[in-house]
This record gives sequence, structure tokens and C-alpha cells, in this order.
Amino acid sequence: MSNIIRVVLADDHVFVRDGIKSLLENEANIEVVGEAIDGADALEVVAAAKPDLLIVDIRMPQLTGIEVVEKLRNDNNNLKIIMLSMHESEEYVLKSIKAGADGYLLKGSSKEEFLKALHTVALGGKYFSGDISSILINQLTNASNSLEPKQTIGEEMMITKREKEILTLLLSGKGNKEIAEALDISKRTAEVHRFNLMKKLKVKNLMELSNKATEYSLL
Repeated sequence: MSNIIRVVLADDHVFVRDGIKSLLENEANIEVVGEAIDGADALEVVAAAKPDLLIVDIRMPQLTGIEVVEKLRNDNNNLKIIMLSMHESEEYVLKSIKAGADGYLLKGSSKEEFLKALHTVALGGKYFSGDISSILINQLTNASNSLEPKQTIGEEMMITKREKEILTLLLSGKGNKEIAEALDISKRTAEVHRFNLMKKLKVKNLMELSNKATEYSLL
């Protein structure tokens, strides 16, 4: 990328595009090289102008900003992209990031923040408005917390179909004799299955067995 940041603006409202151009016109190292009035137009303008950075409205006719980003990323496009929006909902933010946007900026952002975002993203960084950052942090925190109690079971602890049947009966309060009758096996066989199951799961009693079954989602 040259010292000049070549920018395409995509927004279906002309006054928004004019406002951004007015904000950027006094910046010596930024040049607006194209404008698009909808999502489909944005793809054509980007293809023709080959900008360094696309500033795209999240809600537009033809294709939404999110769809535009997805299509550009599917083409292995290295273009830097900032999503511009009036909305700071978690759904919009996370969908934009998943699509491949490098930044998410609210339309009410100050000139200083707008320019900071543009330069940060143009240089290869990520930028999200202050309020948006809190959404991301909360999402990451919630994702981390939701994963904590869930464990991945190793091959050495994989249980067979029969052992799963034994486990179900054990946790329902059945004894060896009742398990044998339910599965039409000998009491001795039921005892062996029970012993092997508890040894495999490394538990010593029914309480530990129940906890392990819940922790690893064995049922």
C-alpha cells in the first residue's frame, strides 16, 4: 500500500457519503477514489477502483454491508474494510466480525475517532468503537465461561454402547441384579461391566460417576 490511503465509500444515502468526504478532504494522505450507492454497486466499484480500504454501510439495498464483506472475503480479497452503522447491537457487531470486517464504527463517531479507525485499519490493525469493544469483551467472556464446564473426552474414556446402557441404569438407581434383568445378562456380567465402566472413567462411587457423566456429557 502506498502512503496515500485510497478509499471507497459505500452508502445508499448521499448525505452520508458527502459527510465522510467532507471529513476526509483535508487529510493529505487519504483519497476517496470511488462511491457506491448499494451493495451490488460496491462490489463493482471496488473491482474497478482497487482501493486500499472500503467504508461500507451495514444496511443497503441489493446486498447488505455484511453480504458485501462476505463476498469480498470469499474472493480472497485483501481489502481493508470498516463497517459503518447506526446500530451497536451485539448481533450486527458479531455478524460483521464473522463476515471479515476489520473495524466497526458508529455513524455518530467523532472526526477524531473516525480518522483513528481509518488509519488503524489501513495499517493492518482492527478498530471497534468504544461501546462496541465492550460487546466483544462480554462475548468473549461469556464464551469462555460457557466452555469451562464442558470437557472433551479422550479416547481412553470412550464408552461402548453396552457401557452406556449400564451407566444409564446405574444413574437411575438400579443395582447389579436389576441391571442384569433389564439387559438380559447374568449378574456377574453386569458386575464386570460396572467395574470396567468405573475403572475407565476413574471414579470410585456413584456420586463421582454422576458428576463425570455430566461433565463429559456421556448420556
